[in-house]
Amino acid sequence: MTHALGTTEVVGTPDRVVVLDSGELDAVTSLGIVPVGTVETEGLLEELAGTHGFEADDVEVVGSISEPDLEAVAALQPDLILTNAIRHEAIYDQLSALAPTVVSAELGAVWQENFLLCAEALGMTEQAEEMLTDYETRIGEIAAAWGDPGATEVAVLRFMGGGEVRAYARGSFIGSVLEDVGFTWPAALDTTENRVELTPESLDTVTSDVVFWSPGFSDAGAGESASITSGGLWTSLPPVQAGGDHEIDDSRWFLGLGPSGADLVLDDLAEIAAAR
Repeated sequence: MTHALGTTEVVGTPDRVVVLDSGELDAVTSLGIVPVGTVETEGLLEELAGTHGFEADDVEVVGSISEPDLEAVAALQPDLILTNAIRHEAIYDQLSALAPTVVSAELGAVWQENFLLCAEALGMTEQAEEMLTDYETRIGEIAAAWGDPGATEVAVLRFMGGGEVRAYARGSFIGSVLEDVGFTWPAALDTTENRVELTPESLDTVTSDVVFWSPGFSDAGAGESASITSGGLWTSLPPVQAGGDHEIDDSRWFLGLGPSGADLVLDDLAEIAAAR
């Protein structure tokens, strides 16, 4: 099969799969495959284990996304490795020496294409296409629950610590899900790029009707977000004054990058819509 970094022959049905990014972890577990190994994913493995009914402890953690432990990968004797060129193009040859390796090209809004690539490698394309059809059905249901999402501007903020605030846009995974529902973005944050970088001082660009925000996955982000969201600049933002600010779970909204992650976001959107 053809992928971002070449052509790989996958023989038979892989049953010892190692995934080296969060999108691939989401993809395989969504298809009912429990990988033998994955990289550290800041709580996503546990979230997916609870969703799909497997034990997170049964999956070996083989380093981090930025530095996979290739010796640990080799020890698992995988028959398929799945990853992304953005993360691991530099070590593709080393990975390919360990097992057939299939690599997607990009991250973010292309999550559905990446999911189908993983499914092809696993021989499960039909199942994946059915799941994406179900996703489209849910999108329609969530849009109806929000009434007129096209008339609702949203912002998605993630506090990273050190003064860094990420405003995720239409080129991101979460942006693509929100765009599928039909939401729009305020002009200052409306881009096909992954995100707009903000600072606490530039939060006045958040002129949306609704703001979804996460304290991030680090202690620094959590501490900084607590300080910012209790201050006057935050409380004067239009969505906050209108009661349209919603704290979100970082692992559910930013790490899945696949159909399970999308379903978790849609679950939260349904709950928020019901409470409005």
